[in-house]
Amino acid sequence: MAIIEVDGLVKRYGGHTAVDGISFAVEPGEIFGILGPNGAGKTTTVECIEGLRAADGGSITVCGIDPQRDDGELRQLLGAQLQRSELPDKLKVGEAMELYSSFYRNPADWRELIETLHLTSKLGTQFRRLSGGQQQRLSIALALVGNPKVAVLDEVTTGLDPQARRDAWDLIERIRDRGVTILLVTHFMEEAERLCDRLAVIDAGRLVALDTPAGLVARVDERQRIRFRPSVPLDHAVLTALPEVVSVERAGGQLVVTGTGNLLFAVTTVLARHQVAAADLRVEQTTLDDAFVALTGRRIDS
Repeated sequence: MAIIEVDGLVKRYGGHTAVDGISFAVEPGEIFGILGPNGAGKTTTVECIEGLRAADGGSITVCGIDPQRDDGELRQLLGAQLQRSELPDKLKVGEAMELYSSFYRNPADWRELIETLHLTSKLGTQFRRLSGGQQQRLSIALALVGNPKVAVLDEVTTGLDPQARRDAWDLIERIRDRGVTILLVTHFMEEAERLCDRLAVIDAGRLVALDTPAGLVARVDERQRIRFRPSVPLDHAVLTALPEVVSVERAGGQLVVTGTGNLLFAVTTVLARHQVAAADLRVEQTTLDDAFVALTGRRIDS
């Protein structure tokens, strides 16, 4: 049974339809991503799931609960890290954790949680004194302190430097390993490709595609490309004869071999057989970014 079910969700703001008939289901224990550009309707969708906004059409259940009718019970089951989470400047980390812990019937051990998130040394530090990465980790801790079954993380790595972003990814995977189902909102392709079991691609308020990251890429193009500079002239027929090869083209001094299956092994084997060294060899595959462009007609940052 799905832990989150969204069926025909519609949300309007005046004459603008921000979410237009979106449907998807999230299975227990998965990291389910909502991917799309800014303004696509991602945050509005999760705010309806969290019960922060009332839908204008369709239905939502979280752990079998209607977010609007049973919002009090929902708070005990769902933890949310919002896109913009602000605390009073002078509130200390330990004070924030004690306060939020008091809101729940069965809270987690917040000191253990703080240790897991590497914030123990910051217990007496005011919110305004924390770095951006530390504030993000604190917001995640506050989302998890109620021992939720579901955690909603909305653009959790926005504004972080590359190392802090990767640390956050490791943390998200550890949260999932604790048995928490994660709804991850992002516009970072690398983040979605690394973390998500499945993705809902949203653009202009509509669901464009729903699949695994690999499945979305496969919809567009399963072919690979190998670029290399042969050490000696090579007859293209040697490569085009391989069943894995679709085409061979010359680009300056390089050969570009396009194909499917175990293309790299097939090409390098035949090159070795003909005593040809492949200099500057590079393997290129269709990416999630390529798939997004094919599905929506534009890049995610446009």
